[in-house]
Amino acid sequence: MARKRLTQLFPFLLPLRRWQKKRCFYLKMWLDRNHYATQLSKTHLPYPVFEDAFTVINSESGYDITYQYNKAHNLKLAAATMDGLVIAPGETYSFWMLCRYADKKTPYKPGLSLVDGKIRGVYGGGLCQLSDLVLWLVLHTPLTIVERHPHTVKDFPAPGMPEGVDATVSEGWLDLKVRNDTQQSYQLLLDFPDELIRGRILCSEKPRYDYCLRIDGPRYFTTGGKVYERADVYRAQLDPSTGEGLEEKLLYKSCTRIGYPLPAGTAVERRDA
Repeated sequence: MARKRLTQLFPFLLPLRRWQKKRCFYLKMWLDRNHYATQLSKTHLPYPVFEDAFTVINSESGYDITYQYNKAHNLKLAAATMDGLVIAPGETYSFWMLCRYADKKTPYKPGLSLVDGKIRGVYGGGLCQLSDLVLWLVLHTPLTIVERHPHTVKDFPAPGMPEGVDATVSEGWLDLKVRNDTQQSYQLLLDFPDELIRGRILCSEKPRYDYCLRIDGPRYFTTGGKVYERADVYRAQLDPSTGEGLEEKLLYKSCTRIGYPLPAGTAVERRDA
């Protein structure tokens, strides 16, 4: 049996623990010597790099649909803190540095989130769809992923998002960070046409290369009686005039436990002893 945390034994300590973690979380960022991007601009950079859009309301979650509409509300609050963000050379994007006070004027609503191994409605739940989208956009640029965390458990499919494109965030614990090691500025644009969340990446100069992703997976396996999903994400650098591949690089390997039944016929490797 797994050993319980102190806050599980004494739940009244949880607010204090969260306060402590958040204080240390932001203090560490203030002291880490990174230059975090904070400039929002209504003037768009001239060269489009990549854009995509995904459905916000997931009717296949298996939970009260109200949580999906609450998620849409939360996403719009968080997206407003980074829509138009310019990431200049040498700057670092941090999800939480930007949306730390997204709910200062208008509160978040309860959205679905994984807490102590269970899906439940929590204040501000659902923001991971925004961090997933930002990761998906960034993967099509030469920007450097500094910090990314996969979900521990995926309890229902993410509509439209490719498997392996996964960046969970939890204030005080987990962040998504991306650094601009190039000589050009990049800009993030976010909006919500119809029932979609759309993201775009622009650049200050015409990109020298195009980028194409290759996801090796998903592959499924069982161990300890639980099912896991594995995906390896590669980025290929292409010559924009010929489309010829110049270089391919493994960006990261993602492994997440699956908490929902896989479709019939899905190949699952058995690794149990």
